[in-house]
Amino acid sequence: MLDTQIAGYDFGGVPPSPVTMEDFRRLEAALEFTARDREALRRSSEVIASHAEELVDGWRAIIGAHDFLSHWFVGPDGKPDDVYKAAVKKRFVRWVVDLVTRPFDQAWLDYQQEIGLRHTPAKKNKTDGAATPTLVPLRYLQAFIAPVTLSVRPLLGRAGFNAEEVDLIHAAWTKAVILSVTLWSAPYVRDGLW
Repeated sequence: MLDTQIAGYDFGGVPPSPVTMEDFRRLEAALEFTARDREALRRSSEVIASHAEELVDGWRAIIGAHDFLSHWFVGPDGKPDDVYKAAVKKRFVRWVVDLVTRPFDQAWLDYQQEIGLRHTPAKKNKTDGAATPTLVPLRYLQAFIAPVTLSVRPLLGRAGFNAEEVDLIHAAWTKAVILSVTLWSAPYVRDGLW
C-alpha cells in the first residue's frame, strides 16, 4: 500500500528485506517481544499515533541542539536543507504511527530495511534529491534509542493509563524501537556479520 500523501513513503512498494521472517522472529524472541507487547502497542496506538508529530518534534529539537547531529541535515552551502528536513519529518512521524498500528509482517520488515538504507550512502538523499551528507553514522541511530523510548512514558501517564499499563506499554514501545533500529542496522554491516 503506497501512501501518496507523504512523499517518499512507499510502504508496501520496496524491495524485499534480506532479513528472513525466520531471522526476524528470532529477533523478536531475543527481545522477548510477544503477543502481549503487540497488544499493549495496539491499546496505546491511538494515544501514541495522535501525538506522533509532537514526539518527533521533541526528538528533532534534540537533534537541532547538537551540531554533530544536525549536520546530517545541512546542504553543501552549510545551511540546513529545510525542504529535506520537512520531508524526513513526515516520514519519521509516519514511522511512529506504523510502529503502533501495523502488523510486523513481511511488508513492515521490508520497509525497515528501506529506512536503514536511507541512512546510508546507498540511499540517503536519493528519495528527496537532497545534497546533505550521505551517511548518518550508525552510532547515532543506536544512541537515539534512549530519547525515543524515554519520551513516550510521560505521554502515557498524561493519557490516563494506570501505572501498570504505563509499564507494560512503555516496555513494548521500547522493544519495538530496539527492534526497528536493529533492523535499520543491517545495511551498515558487512555480509555475514549482522
